Amino acid sequence: MSKKPLDILKDVWGHQQFRPAQESIIDSVLSGKDTLALLPTGGGKSICFQVPALCLEGICLVVSPLIALMKDQVENLRQKGIKAAAIYSGMSLDEIDLVIDNCLYGDYKFLYLSPERLLSEKMMTRIARMKVSLIAIDEAHCISQWGYDFRPPYLEIFKIRESHPKAPILALTATATPEVQSDIMKRLEFKTENLFKVSFTRKNLSYRVYKPDDKIVEAVSMIKQLKGSAIVYVRNRKKTKEISDILQSEGITSTFYHAGLPAVLRTQRQDDWKSNKVRVMVSTNAFGMGIDKPDVQSVFHLDLPDDLESYYQEAGRAGRNEKPAFAILLYQDRDVNALLSKSELQFPDLQEIRSIYKGLCNYLQIPIGGGMGNSYDFDIASFIDRYQLHPLKTSSAIRVLENEGFISLSENIFIPSKIHFTVSPTELYRFQVSNHAYDRLIKLILRSCEGVFEDYVRINESELADRTGIPYKELTRMLEYLEKISMMRYVPRKDAPQLTFCIPREDSDYLGIDLKSYRLRKERFIKRAESMAHYTTTLTRCRSNMLVSYFGETPIYHCGICDYCKRSSASKDRIETHQSTISKILVSLESGPATIISISNNLQDLTPEQIQDLIRNMMESGLVQIDSTGMVHKL
Repeated sequence: MSKKPLDILKDVWGHQQFRPAQESIIDSVLSGKDTLALLPTGGGKSICFQVPALCLEGICLVVSPLIALMKDQVENLRQKGIKAAAIYSGMSLDEIDLVIDNCLYGDYKFLYLSPERLLSEKMMTRIARMKVSLIAIDEAHCISQWGYDFRPPYLEIFKIRESHPKAPILALTATATPEVQSDIMKRLEFKTENLFKVSFTRKNLSYRVYKPDDKIVEAVSMIKQLKGSAIVYVRNRKKTKEISDILQSEGITSTFYHAGLPAVLRTQRQDDWKSNKVRVMVSTNAFGMGIDKPDVQSVFHLDLPDDLESYYQEAGRAGRNEKPAFAILLYQDRDVNALLSKSELQFPDLQEIRSIYKGLCNYLQIPIGGGMGNSYDFDIASFIDRYQLHPLKTSSAIRVLENEGFISLSENIFIPSKIHFTVSPTELYRFQVSNHAYDRLIKLILRSCEGVFEDYVRINESELADRTGIPYKELTRMLEYLEKISMMRYVPRKDAPQLTFCIPREDSDYLGIDLKSYRLRKERFIKRAESMAHYTTTLTRCRSNMLVSYFGETPIYHCGICDYCKRSSASKDRIETHQSTISKILVSLESGPATIISISNNLQDLTPEQIQDLIRNMMESGLVQIDSTGMVHKL
């Protein structure tokens, strides 16, 4: 190592010290050990592989399913002068080839890969030629069939190990039960179990669960009381706008976000919220991953997540600055019932899955035996509308097809336009001389797009049009012509999810789905839904303790700030206030059980309602119990 990890942290990131567990994880990686790191949302997972990668010779491979996060990290590294690249769905073969060549010969330190790209034999062959120093796996729970977001392409990671047996693996995740933790290390063939984790306890985060008559009215009231930046999560896109409009009508600055909005609008709204121009972001779960905003004071859920893993991640976006914050879940009985019955929609029958697979292939015009490795712009709403399909069943069938390894569907992400000159500077100059109409455009590109002969460079057609005075449509036509005559590669921007075929199209009648595995995933989904429902409806246990227990951690003490702890504290205060009355009640019960009415008749200093409330508090404190006939017994 030419530099120490702490020196790199200070020089590159400007931080003076590591966060909890980061230094131990980095030391483990640098000693060559396979390492599993469990760090909470916002816990600084990327530092754990970026710092050691800069200490080691060679390139760090980073496997991640999150294209937006990938792109952001590559851009941030490049701004720091560190060579980094990414390969993900939606890139052309020429783009991929150039990235691989740069990583082989261009002294790059990081190559980010989406998991479906590992399925290509050609990709694996070229990765085998690289000098790989470290293999980092983000969202590592995706490798486990016991996990809540299993992705079969993750199973191909072991092939990287075959060609680079000395490169340590660093697997990272924010949410994994003990069963999933063990499975991750087994799947990745750890030589010895090696786990680092930060406690799942968030001491500053108050988990609250309430069952109001009207969830929206209650949420508006709470947002007014809490102040500060907030996220409100709902399940469907229509509700994001409806609730945002209600908040605005109540004088609360708000906007809404979902994957169906145009990329420019999504970016603008995200920036407005991050810069506190608006207080509240109302969103589907498409929002939040990789967003670095430490001052979120509250996260609301107006619909139940499918599982505690998702809930913990989304709730954990509040209070990253360690100041008091709130995670508030509002529900009604019908929400719980809907969650518990959701498995039938989430796991369609085999015939429905085959029918939707056939529809996908026809919609994208893919012949049997074709499509492998290709990515296609995919608008699921348009697909559903064309074939008149059930939205949730269609989404669920597509997820099943992903879990079975047939396809991979990326999140909706904006990929800007890119260009790359494929001729030499001399050939380009000759073209300029003989094609004067292109001279202004080419000169501007050469001035403003550094490295355009070596790599693909982002462009903004509107900005180029403004600066050259060439009308937008004419400018794009000129770029397309330069592509046509092989002067450059021009990749227009994309703003749609990318559907990638991981294997060649199969005949839908013989679609090979592992029914045993399918049934197992359904059972696991039901079990996780039941855990979510139990957390929601349980009133007699500390919320923080319930969450950390679910993730295999033994709670040490009650958090003191969740809804249960607050109720218990208030109950204890009331008991202390009315200690003399309680003593009288307990004395009266020594001669035998009594009804609440008879107890009230013998006590004149409190109303019957106050007596009833006090006896309820005595029950919670273990002083009395009420039997099925309504009689109060002393314990």
